[in-house]
Amino acid sequence: MEVKPIETPRRRWRRPVLFFGAAAVSLLAFAPAAQASEADLTLPNLGDVTFRGISGNLLLALGLIICALGLLFGLVIFYQIRNLPAHRSMREISELIWQTCKTYLLQQGKFLILLWVFIAIVIGVYFGILSDNYTAVKVLIILLFSIVGILGSYGVAWFGIRVNTYANSRTAFASLRGKPYDIHAIPMRSGMSVGMMLISVELVIMLIILIWIPRDYAGACFIGFAIGESLGAAALRIARDLHQDRRHRLRPDEDRLQHQRRRRS
Repeated sequence: MEVKPIETPRRRWRRPVLFFGAAAVSLLAFAPAAQASEADLTLPNLGDVTFRGISGNLLLALGLIICALGLLFGLVIFYQIRNLPAHRSMREISELIWQTCKTYLLQQGKFLILLWVFIAIVIGVYFGILSDNYTAVKVLIILLFSIVGILGSYGVAWFGIRVNTYANSRTAFASLRGKPYDIHAIPMRSGMSVGMMLISVELVIMLIILIWIPRDYAGACFIGFAIGESLGAAALRIARDLHQDRRHRLRPDEDRLQHQRRRRS
């Protein structure tokens, strides 16, 4: 029987540190060759553009209403799934999984804060020192919107883990009741709610940049938001993997309940 070595905390931190260290060195090494980036983007005056008599700014503002409907759609599905029936023992296991994932998300948030500090140093050196076309205001805007991107992805991670823990226990109970449609519909609706929340949150931030941020600073906002969103998505993926690993603990309890049901019948 092969025994896998236990991964110590030092080894667990070594890979991310080496990865982002190599990324920072590569960024600084190739900085002189870079001539332009998304931060140099200057948007046209969207108020001068019309589509069927509607100005560009008004059309984008109407898009915020669509995003609000998307957020409402995700919340409605969330409460619908939460109100579905579930077995008491399965609900307890789901709550245990949620508490475990919540603790891990808090730890991941601390790691993201530390990681953002290193990324902020790289951004400051690259855009503030090595590049000649960026003022201190633009550098601060990039850093600010990187935080906005992290918070957006991190918030969706919390929402996704919570709705998935609800969906797991409700799906398991639907299988015990012999409801094949609900076995497929509940996880699908859970995924739809998470995807809709993610898309709506990102579009809201992008539309705010396009409508209300001055055109000269829009590029800096976009690149800062992209950096922060990528870092936050890392927490979302890692927490998702943890959740999928914990989710399999529902299966033994489901088998036990099925056995008890056969005995009663």
